[in-house]
Amino acid sequence: MGDFNLLILIALPLLGAAAVAAFRPKHAYGIALIATLAPCLWFVCLATQFPWKTPGTGFLASQSWFAPLGLEFSLGADTVSMLLIGLTVLLGPICVAASKTAINERVKTYYAWLLVLQGAMTGVFCARDVILFYVFFEFTLVPLYILINLYGSTNRKAAATKFFLFTFTGSLITLAGLVYVAWVHAERAHGHWSFNFDSLTNTARTEMSLQQQTWVFWALLAGFAVKVPLFPVHTWLPLAHTEAPTAGSVVLAGVLLKLGTYGIYRFALALCPMAAVEYAPTLGVLAIIGILYAGLICWVQTDVKKLVAYSSVSHLGFCVLGMFALNSIGLTGSILYMINHGLSTGALFLLIGMIYERYHTRSFKEIGGLAAKMPVWATFMVFFAMASVGLPGLNGFVSEFMCLLGTFQSGGATWTRLGEGQTLPAATFGNLGPYFAFAAGVGMIITAIYLLFMVGAVVFGKLKEPGGSHGHGAHDNGRRGQDGHVAGLPADLTWREIGVLAPLAALCLGLGLYPAPVLHALEQPVDAVAASIQQARERMDEMENPGASASAAVAEPAGAAGEAGR
Repeated sequence: MGDFNLLILIALPLLGAAAVAAFRPKHAYGIALIATLAPCLWFVCLATQFPWKTPGTGFLASQSWFAPLGLEFSLGADTVSMLLIGLTVLLGPICVAASKTAINERVKTYYAWLLVLQGAMTGVFCARDVILFYVFFEFTLVPLYILINLYGSTNRKAAATKFFLFTFTGSLITLAGLVYVAWVHAERAHGHWSFNFDSLTNTARTEMSLQQQTWVFWALLAGFAVKVPLFPVHTWLPLAHTEAPTAGSVVLAGVLLKLGTYGIYRFALALCPMAAVEYAPTLGVLAIIGILYAGLICWVQTDVKKLVAYSSVSHLGFCVLGMFALNSIGLTGSILYMINHGLSTGALFLLIGMIYERYHTRSFKEIGGLAAKMPVWATFMVFFAMASVGLPGLNGFVSEFMCLLGTFQSGGATWTRLGEGQTLPAATFGNLGPYFAFAAGVGMIITAIYLLFMVGAVVFGKLKEPGGSHGHGAHDNGRRGQDGHVAGLPADLTWREIGVLAPLAALCLGLGLYPAPVLHALEQPVDAVAASIQQARERMDEMENPGASASAAVAEPAGAAGEAGR
């Protein structure tokens, strides 16, 4: 049966969900907290054993399901998977603890589905069989749909429906692309079907033409781009974020969006490297549009939660841009951006949820200057806003800078030869360049402006609170004083709320001041992906110039190589 350490990470929250359903509602919170803390402790144990600097996949486990169809239960994790699994299990107990006072109705349903969602998300990052990956990937829709639909704000039903339709439709097209690759593999393997990721990767890279890879590439992007979300299929996200309960928004920003970028990295780049080279500029343009367009929309928002929701579209644009720089620096920055965005933006949603609990409004017109009344909350708000802006010394700066640097250098040398038969991925390989980096730099300025405006409006200035009937929420039962504050809640943060935010703040500071361990751990998997993309470019050059040798392709000027790739 193999090593099922990863299966335990998936099973613990699912068992917790069953326990929540079996016991009385008053025990739901305690059971959920234990069921999310246990995977954290188990992950720490696995992390100490994981071969961070060794290429390949750790903690492999495989069991055949139905041999004639090539289905198997295959789990495994490389460095990228482990980092995202770590983010998932970290946010689990944080979301549960943040929901203690926010959720007072149907608590069993809420915590059970929150735990199921964590198990499904962990499964996505562990799966090494594409069908198993798709099952976990698709199953994340159900818990989040229920959480938004039952526990969201006024327009929650429309938000949940739009979220489900967008993501489900795109995922069906993605499934078609994955099955096509499996069919090509079966044709080459004399009818032997396999959905093993490594087998399909070898077949797709060596047997599929540029045209075939193109069709598969866009089929995969149909599902993954919606999940990111990438412009123009982003319109479901702001509504879902705004209407979701606080924990739903944290999970959505922290992990669910990363399923899209992880899918692009794990499948689109691996299965279709030639198509990735061919259409990198197109994806770069879409990422730039998302960065600038969403940033400008944030300028005119009066709802602080909607502003942070639209900021995710802009931030994930940087992540996709770095990924399609197709070089080691950009890819490393993109993966690190996944982690950093989950920490800082997830924390911002937690802070907004804490304000909503107290005032039941998120409007700039009704609240402001809260530093006078909530200094601890204000300190965290400024800290995480600066991390999201990309202030040097905090986590956002490192990943954002690497994405921009990789984009700027993209388009240079294609190979670095150390000797006969020995190569290293060149840092400057790619199809983008300085113009893309300049446009993204403008987006960084816009990001700083709207986030600093938000901080200035909500945190500083004259204290402004909703009076009497203003901001009266659906669940405060009229327990509101003259200052608009819901009775029974302290003005500033409780120790529980500080405990929820403190781990995220520590990681933002740690990754900002000392990101070296994570960067070193990412070197080998990222270099392997960059090398495969370079080989795809060489194959494209050979198809364009059949008589040209590999050495001629290497000596070709960067600009000409880029034209050959297009």
